[in-house]
Amino acid sequence: MTAVLAGRRLQGLTALARTTPGILGTFTLALILVSLLAGALSVLGVTARARAVDDLAVRSGPLSVAAEEIYRSLSDADATANSAFLSGGLEPVETRQRYESGVAQAASALAFAIAAREPADITAPGSPLATIAQQLPVYTGLVETARANNRMGLPLGAAYQREASTLMRTRLLPAAQDLYRTEAAQVSADQERARQFPLAELLLGVFVLGVLGFVQRSVSLRTNRVFNTGLLTATAAAALSLVWMVVAGVAAGSAVDASRTAGSAQVDVLARARIATLSARADETLTLVARGTGQSAEAGYTESDRQLGALLDTAASLATDDVVREEIAAARADHATWVAAHGALRAADDSGDYGTAVADAIGDDPRTAGSAFDRLDANLRDAIERTRGAFAEEVTGARGALSGAVVVVSAMAAVTAVASTTGIWRRLRDYR
Repeated sequence: MTAVLAGRRLQGLTALARTTPGILGTFTLALILVSLLAGALSVLGVTARARAVDDLAVRSGPLSVAAEEIYRSLSDADATANSAFLSGGLEPVETRQRYESGVAQAASALAFAIAAREPADITAPGSPLATIAQQLPVYTGLVETARANNRMGLPLGAAYQREASTLMRTRLLPAAQDLYRTEAAQVSADQERARQFPLAELLLGVFVLGVLGFVQRSVSLRTNRVFNTGLLTATAAAALSLVWMVVAGVAAGSAVDASRTAGSAQVDVLARARIATLSARADETLTLVARGTGQSAEAGYTESDRQLGALLDTAASLATDDVVREEIAAARADHATWVAAHGALRAADDSGDYGTAVADAIGDDPRTAGSAFDRLDANLRDAIERTRGAFAEEVTGARGALSGAVVVVSAMAAVTAVASTTGIWRRLRDYR
């Protein structure tokens, strides 16, 4: 008996579904489901890209800056400490201040990077952050010991200074380089996520419009009504949502691409050029600190100088801003001056004229190695700051392009569902 009743109910529902009211009711349910499901999936896609852009703005972007600042500050501190040691006795106040500033900036950037990471990232074996945090106090202690011995005229100071510089090169800088590479790779990954074309959302939007078009034609044929205000409103809302998503996605993708070409790609090359500059300077001064036993440091200078020349050429080819081009051109000119000054410095040292070599290394004359290095470093610093500004500006533009997309897509999905239901319900009333 139960089976017979169930069969009759099924037959009744099937018969109802074949009637015009039944078909209109089916259309209503289908449009509600399609509109809300497509809206939900589109919101998820937009949210994923918006999250990637937010990561660029507040996480991976700032962390890559912090990582580069750690590397640069440590390199600068090492180069400055060697220069200060060459001064003998009481080093110039500005040299001491520059060293202390480098250490302080590295420590500040390190604290920022540690605060932004999970505890497991810091305590993991071989963690760059842990290595830097542990070895930086050891390095500064060696530098202070070398400084104290140097002020007293004790030759033991040179050994401590060499040990400090060795620690910097073998432990601190490799860890800082690993950290920078990791953060730079994360910036690139976030850019890839943020720049993706909203293909899935586009297909969903076209599908919704297709369903609405089919329903409108079917309703028109069954009710002999050409226009249905509710369905037309739903179609307009779905079309607006689709256009908004595509325009916002394309605008955000274009801004993210620009953040790479005008920002992060140039920042990476310029940052590596500045690091090569500081490495070459540290090697140049350490060669003099070593007093005849600095052949490995001189080889290091030669390699860093080779890298610097290649990176400056690459930076010039990537530059998209006239001011940045001018800074790079000035940097290349200062590099040429530095190379010539280094040649004179080495000639003096190799001939036994140590005093002249030291003067060529740390003197105030514009033609000395120290002055050329300072100008070159300043050129690269200014170029980096400008390209970082371009990166931040483009990321802000991408955030702006996506900022209202989630609200609009959600609202239009609701309007589509409500308007289509209202439009079909009015036709259903005709069958009462």
